[in-house]
Amino acid sequence: MIDKKTYRAPRNRTLVLDKNETERLRSKLLYVSNSDKLSQDIVIDKIICADLFDIINNLPKQFADLIVLDPPYNLNKDFHGLRFNQLSDENYYKYLQKWFDKILKTLKPNGSIYLCGDWKNSHILYQVARQFLTVRNRVTWQREKGRGAKANWKNACEDIWFATLGEDYYFDIDAVKQKRKVIAPYRVNGAPKDWQESAEGAFRLTYPSNFWDDITVPYWSMSENTDHPTQKPEKLIAKLILASCPKNGVVFDPFLGSGTSAVVAKKLGRSFVGIELNETYCLWAQKRLLNSNIDTSIQGYSDGVFWERNSLTFQKSAKVKPAVKQNDLFALKVDI
Repeated sequence: MIDKKTYRAPRNRTLVLDKNETERLRSKLLYVSNSDKLSQDIVIDKIICADLFDIINNLPKQFADLIVLDPPYNLNKDFHGLRFNQLSDENYYKYLQKWFDKILKTLKPNGSIYLCGDWKNSHILYQVARQFLTVRNRVTWQREKGRGAKANWKNACEDIWFATLGEDYYFDIDAVKQKRKVIAPYRVNGAPKDWQESAEGAFRLTYPSNFWDDITVPYWSMSENTDHPTQKPEKLIAKLILASCPKNGVVFDPFLGSGTSAVVAKKLGRSFVGIELNETYCLWAQKRLLNSNIDTSIQGYSDGVFWERNSLTFQKSAKVKPAVKQNDLFALKVDI
């Protein structure tokens, strides 16, 4: 009899682990304890399977160009057996304060940090961040998923706070330009003004704002999808990395989850360090890293720009290309 809980439709591309590959993937993880001193050489390009709070004082200092910080939101949430219980605002603030400054010791003096949250905990993240950092902006990204609520507004967005240690920090706005459809093409002497004609239609390259409405949340038909309950999209993390981590720099994610930050960093030619307590999530992340040796594409990112949602044709028959040199990483034009 088929187990309905584990049965997946033929077109479902959610990542699964083969029993035969589990040990091989496990051998690639870095298991450490609170007595292990960790040098930069040991942790670079590694997924560390450990409790962050056991090893936080043993992490190397000032190794990260960028920290992507996505701690548990202040919600009741079951992470496949590891449960986070909602706290009062005051206690959630204390929870963050206990370890926040210790995480910052891993950041280079010119480094940046992005803090992810939702409407319930975003204001608390801001209050903690402003004690230690210069908070520069709040990015709000549209998270179109779910059926909504009958007695409240549907929660369809999340926040990401952008902050730096100092005034000298890396930021490459040209690396995150967006290609938008031109609704009313304007011409001067018959020639396009501030837009381009192409086989895909009329588009304009624009600088991004702090509201992102082009993100597709991972779901069953996307190869990046896992069963993690709060997985971030690769396209979302790609924007953070391209803007705030130089090539060959290091991205650090202390709450790695299913590995999106590490996978995207690798695809974009950066190094990574990820920490995750749940071994199953670590194994998913490790498999995704191996898969990135074959498929280096990021949905919605092609030809060096980010495309609007649904503005690229989804090529069901597109062939996966092997890993190649950095300039050719984004040859696949695939989007949902």
